[in-house]
Amino acid sequence: MKPYYEDDLVTLYHGRYEDAEIPAADAIVTDPPYGETSLEWDTWPTGWPDAMATVAPSLWVYGSMRMHLAHSREFIAAGWQFSQDFIWEKHNGSGLAADRFRRVHEIANLWYRGEWRDLYHVTPTTPDATPRALRRRATKGEHQGSRGASDYVSEDGGPRLMRSVQYVRSTHGHAVHPTQKPVGAVAPLIEYSTPPGGLVIDPFAGSGTTAIAARHLGRRCVAYEAREDYAEAAAHRLAQQAFDFSSLGDGDAA
Repeated sequence: MKPYYEDDLVTLYHGRYEDAEIPAADAIVTDPPYGETSLEWDTWPTGWPDAMATVAPSLWVYGSMRMHLAHSREFIAAGWQFSQDFIWEKHNGSGLAADRFRRVHEIANLWYRGEWRDLYHVTPTTPDATPRALRRRATKGEHQGSRGASDYVSEDGGPRLMRSVQYVRSTHGHAVHPTQKPVGAVAPLIEYSTPPGGLVIDPFAGSGTTAIAARHLGRRCVAYEAREDYAEAAAHRLAQQAFDFSSLGDGDAA
């Protein structure tokens, strides 16, 4: 399989991941078809959680609650363990039925293999507090059981723990893919699970958001997209001039 697009950090292939020799990586970050509609591009790719089990120890996968509930057994059967979720809150929403709440969020679940203590993961912080040292005493929690002592030191303005729900404007109105994610909804997942210079795999590249986010975080990315029109769109986005990372929270930048 020949690269469809390639630069110093990103390699994009037009083709199915099943037909490629996927390199070992630090993490998989992807947004597969949810399988919630009858549209041609929205068919759940059966078997992919098992195929990814030997690629990386960490797997972030975006989806709806319906998708995660319907397919969680596939991840468990492949040896993945659930760790946590990350909620992307968008400025606009979608409703497939008029008698239900308007859905304005999507969920990324983190699955992992092996021992949690052996995985690369960093304390997720945001630089919006005053400099200080934060320490937690060991406790015997009433609701969560025992918790060990931990601490982290604030730097450069005092980061605080990032919330698991993050508001990022969607790409509605200028997306080149039906389910395109903004860079700001993907970048925190990559930064959390991969070291600088680490490798991210995306088996369902779509319009290339994971690759774009990885590149601007100084991570490498190998991505696969089965449809040529989307691979072309991803290559075009990747070839554009440098992304202004200061606008991560604005969907217009993704």
